[in-house]
Amino acid sequence: MNNTQPADYITVADHAHLMETYTREGEARAYALGNRGPIKLDPDGKLDKEILDAYREHGFYVFENVVDAPELHELREDVEHFLSRAPVEPEAELDAAGRPALGPEFVRYPYRFAKPLSDPLGGTTKNKGRHPVKMLNPTPGEDAPSWTIELLTGNLHLMDSCLRLYGHPGLLAVAEAISGPDFVPYNEVVFIKEPGLGPSVAWHQDGTTHWDAPDWDGDAHGFNFMTQLYPSTPANCVWVLPGSHKGGKADIPALVNESRSERLNEAVPLVCKAGEVFVVNRQMVHGSFANSSPDRRVTINAGFFPRHRVLDISTSQLDGRMETYDAERIHTRSRIIALGIDARQQRFPDEPRYDYQPLSGEIEENRWNEENREKLLKNYNLKDIYI
Repeated sequence: MNNTQPADYITVADHAHLMETYTREGEARAYALGNRGPIKLDPDGKLDKEILDAYREHGFYVFENVVDAPELHELREDVEHFLSRAPVEPEAELDAAGRPALGPEFVRYPYRFAKPLSDPLGGTTKNKGRHPVKMLNPTPGEDAPSWTIELLTGNLHLMDSCLRLYGHPGLLAVAEAISGPDFVPYNEVVFIKEPGLGPSVAWHQDGTTHWDAPDWDGDAHGFNFMTQLYPSTPANCVWVLPGSHKGGKADIPALVNESRSERLNEAVPLVCKAGEVFVVNRQMVHGSFANSSPDRRVTINAGFFPRHRVLDISTSQLDGRMETYDAERIHTRSRIIALGIDARQQRFPDEPRYDYQPLSGEIEENRWNEENREKLLKNYNLKDIYI
């Protein structure tokens, strides 16, 4: 080792080698759970009970064959277009081709950058201190860029294909089964894990509001859908600790100490093929390692809550602002679900149309058209709901 290198210096190749046994064993544990298969609905459009039971038990389920090849192609094309128009670095005005970068037209800046293979959150007070332990960060190669894009925020107004996916009748039936017919939206982002560059996300649980609620349960902080545009591999994917959504607030430093590294014992990787979708409880202990692999991950993320966990709740946002989610706020944000349903129906008219009950009488007001693109959809994520 070079004397100028820090004590925790590790190359990308060394990191990949270090992960080999752990990822192989974790993948075997993941497939042994048996919680994967197609979305199955009964004649009334309700989710198969065995699927719901498996989700409740493990905290996640893998839905196979959700997005077909043509729709997958549209999603990939839209993501590539938006990445190609990104600024060359944070706050830059031009993209890599010298054109004015996209982003300033939205109130909430859509691109989030990070240093390659870094851990921007672990061991810090960011995100309300939810990431108490820092992950191992290999040193990028000499040809690595200074920055990599790790997140696109507000994907529904960035990309029409994401809005159409948001209205998927099978996925919305799953949302209803988990959180009730009056489920409420959270937010939508795209996670980017470029090969040899993607940063880690330190172990954490997503919820912050209801841990001490007297009626707390395993669904108190909702769930996320994670649609994979490329294969999700043990080396580039999110890892979870099955069942940890049922045990309350976890002592993550103790879990790391017990495992003697950030490679938690009994964790499993969320592995699947392109076009498949995870439903993941937000209360589960989860995280991801620096992507030292040659494989890219792009995840379309959308979250939902039970309405009773949100209505008239006051809470601080990650930036410290206090907000209260009254009925009007929830209604306004929920209109984007109706907009996605109509956008999908126009693109896939032979599919069944999901009936979102809170807005079932407002179909005409929530038609997908250019007027509503400007009036309802643009900057919709300023009304995101976070618990």
